Amino acid sequence: MTINDLLAAMGKHGASDMHLRVGEPPVFRVSGDLVRLKSPPLTGEQVQELLGGLLDERLQGEMKARGYADFSHAIDGVGRFRCNVFKSLGKLSAAIRRVKPKVPTYDELSLPLQLRKCAAYEQGLVLIGGITGSGKSTTLAAILDDINHSRRCHILTIEDPVEYVFVDDKAVINQREVFTDVATFDDALRSAVREDPDVMLLGEMRDADTIETALTAAETGHLVFGTIHSSGAPQTLGRILDMFPQAKHAQIRTSLAFNLRCIMNQKLLPGVQKGTMFPCVEMMFTSPLIKKLIQDGEIAKVAEALAKDRENGCETYAQALNRLHKAGSISMDTALAAAPNPEELRMMMRGITISDGGIV
Repeated sequence: MTINDLLAAMGKHGASDMHLRVGEPPVFRVSGDLVRLKSPPLTGEQVQELLGGLLDERLQGEMKARGYADFSHAIDGVGRFRCNVFKSLGKLSAAIRRVKPKVPTYDELSLPLQLRKCAAYEQGLVLIGGITGSGKSTTLAAILDDINHSRRCHILTIEDPVEYVFVDDKAVINQREVFTDVATFDDALRSAVREDPDVMLLGEMRDADTIETALTAAETGHLVFGTIHSSGAPQTLGRILDMFPQAKHAQIRTSLAFNLRCIMNQKLLPGVQKGTMFPCVEMMFTSPLIKKLIQDGEIAKVAEALAKDRENGCETYAQALNRLHKAGSISMDTALAAAPNPEELRMMMRGITISDGGIV
């Protein structure tokens, strides 16, 4: 059994992820559940042999320096995989995700209709948050491919590693993989605006420099997409501001007010029908009211404005969960378990909402 045999088996069994660790057989994630293969536990030597073929000299250096390595791996006729090899209790382990060969459409992903607005913007900043495995990269790929099929432009992505490989249609697409096409993420970021992009995917908004680069690119006429670790759309604004010293908050709020187009946060939930998964997406489009709240520094009021703004396509997690439950896509238990405030969702399911005047 080789690593390529296991990767091919992932596709055969419809597995999204594979885990390899000493003392366990290979473990597949199928429809959200972990399933152990019916084979003997792997020894340290077997794990070393399986993963050794994936690690070139550079990646071995990363392992020694950082204790982990992120990279992509492609097999002709099988597909692409996003790999993370790391150490656990001094022994090699790996988490490997299978990337679908074709960029899925909005309908195939069951994404809400209003999300398509993000592909229609000519300029501005669009952010998507969510935990690892929540489908952020796939949602962004669907948006970028929509742009690819709808207008003539140059799309530039900076990825670590590249997941979906796009096929040019109306757009020209360049995908730069960190360490393969450019030495570092910072180098790719610095050179991006000199490569004549119309649309940019800058990857994770991990620090103040990346946020400032994204905002500057948006201010100068680019449409910029990025990911961020946050638990909800309103909380994302606070997380961004926390990256900067207090003295710069007014400047960053003004830039966000004028250039932010949408913040999405996504969870991937198991459907009622076995084997199905549904994205639950909180969407905050920058309406005039939300723009004013951001500019005035009244971030605490953004959540309330988001909950009331259905006219511009906004939707809270609770509203999205309620919609998915009413459509029969997810169970009540799944919805309540994923809800930031389960009691609020219970009331919403019973048709009870809270307004300025109280409960109605």
